[in-house]
Amino acid sequence: MDNLKGGWDRIGEQTRFYFTTLASIPDAVVNYRGELLRLIAQMGLGTGALALIGGTVVIVSFILLTIGALIAAQGYTEFQSVGVEAFTGLTTAYFIPRLGAPGAAQVTLTATLGAGATAQMGAMRINEEIDALEVIGIRSVTYLAATRVLAATIAVFPLYAMALMSGFWAARFGTVVIYGQGSGVYDHYFNTFLHTSDLLWSFGQTIAEIVVVMLICTYYGYTAAGGPAGVGEAVGRAVRASMVVGAFVLVAVELAVYGQSGNFHLAG
Repeated sequence: MDNLKGGWDRIGEQTRFYFTTLASIPDAVVNYRGELLRLIAQMGLGTGALALIGGTVVIVSFILLTIGALIAAQGYTEFQSVGVEAFTGLTTAYFIPRLGAPGAAQVTLTATLGAGATAQMGAMRINEEIDALEVIGIRSVTYLAATRVLAATIAVFPLYAMALMSGFWAARFGTVVIYGQGSGVYDHYFNTFLHTSDLLWSFGQTIAEIVVVMLICTYYGYTAAGGPAGVGEAVGRAVRASMVVGAFVLVAVELAVYGQSGNFHLAG
């Protein structure tokens, strides 16, 4: 019974933290613009050694390059086996915006931005820096959590655009240059089945996922305890929870948007 009560208490505590963080975003924009801009630059380009390779932009783009190349290889091979390899462009237009880009962005951003936020805030918690912020009159949830949620959401705009273009380019390069399919054939089916609405929904999915990921990760970082080992445990818990909840968000949005009709008409 005590375990059940404790579980409900933790759920209530997390829910209160999430709503407090979201409600504090306007305050962060007004009063902590400097910290917000610093976090946007840090999340987009990275700091230290990570900045040498371009930060999260390059990491996410490389993941989508791999997905695009895989779609080209598997799609062309499977379609060729039944004599309809011209439809490879269709697979790129269909799978990358709907599943490839949102799924890869969720996993990659959890492992980079989310885990980084948890580790940073956890280190501040065990070093009593968060308590020091409260003592000098700085609203810690607004300054630490709300700014990170908003910064990650803003940083997703160029990250997602670069990732999407990388996936499209890799799939086209693999199909046209490596497998030798005519560029006109590939472009015809790709342009026919690539809908603007799919791109908008895909971007909306990514925004929803990164907000959920950052809320979870900032919570575990803010409530970390137990010294350096506790920070490591908090990062592990945050990443696991973000992966699970992010997958549920991805499936829920996919079913809500495409569950009935799929927005797919092969007859063109």
